Order: sequence, then C-alpha cells, then structure tokens
Amino acid sequence: MTLAIILIIAAALGLIFLVRVTFLATQPRSGGGQQLQLIDLEAFRNLVDPAETAYLRRRLPASEFRTVQRARLRAMAAYVHAAGQNAVVLVRIGQSALAGNDAQTSQAARELVGSALLLRRNATFALFRIYVALAWPNAGLAADPILHDYERLNGSAMLLGRLQNPAAPRRISAIS
Repeated sequence: MTLAIILIIAAALGLIFLVRVTFLATQPRSGGGQQLQLIDLEAFRNLVDPAETAYLRRRLPASEFRTVQRARLRAMAAYVHAAGQNAVVLVRIGQSALAGNDAQTSQAARELVGSALLLRRNATFALFRIYVALAWPNAGLAADPILHDYERLNGSAMLLGRLQNPAAPRRISAIS
C-alpha cells in the first residue's frame, strides 16, 4: 500500500514537471528574439559517455563518486537545457523559412522543424531522467540520444543556413 502511494506521488510530480517544462518552452520570451546558445559537443560527449562514468566509478570511492556524478549530472542538465532552448529557437527559424518559394529551402526547413521538435521533446524527458538521477547518482542514465539528436539538428540548421545565405554558414555548436 505504501509503495503504491509513493509511486502515485512520484508519477504526479513527474507529470507536473513535464507539463511545467513544456508550458515554459512554448511561452514567448520578453526582450525580443532568443539567441542560440553555443554548446561544446566534446564536453557534452564526455559527460554522457558510459565508459567515462564506469572509469570514475572504478577509480573513486563510492561517496566521492556520488559527489562527482552529481556535479556531472548538473552539467549534463545545463547542456540538455541549452539544447532544448536552441531547439525552440530553431523551430521558429524553420517555421519562418517555410514561407519561402524555393522547394529545396522549404524541405530543409521542414526537416529542421521536425528535428527540433523531436529534440525538444527528448530533452524534456532527458531532463526528467537527469533530475531523478541526481537523487540516485549510481543509477544508469542515457542522455546519449540527446547528443545524437543535437548533432543531427546542427547539420539541419547548417543546411538551411547555407540554402538561405550561401556566403554565411552557421554552426550551433562549438565543435561538430
């Protein structure tokens, strides 16, 4: 009976978290258009690497591992949050490019919007898993799909940028 109550409370809190994150992501920000945040993919890749986590687990005492892992999880959450925010900005950019007359640009814009929406949804779930993992840092965590989605989104954004303005390609990551 107690376990059922705990599970119901956890599910309700998770639902509230997901609704809050989704609602905040769709609200227009004051102060004009948002800027893309630069993301260091090598640092992000290092944080989500299971081999790096396994290495730290083997080398550090349990209490020190939990402390280090929580710090890594907070950094990972910052990267995932930035990727999600970039996805919101790129959805807006892609939607504005859909109105163009060029079929190739419209197709690239549709791909960008689709990739950005997928990344935004996955980032929301990844943030939820990261926050749960902060409570239990020994648990496994798979934020690796966010990295792959973000790399794909980076490529879509660069393609659209080249199609719209061939002289000025843009990159949304520090290292690709």
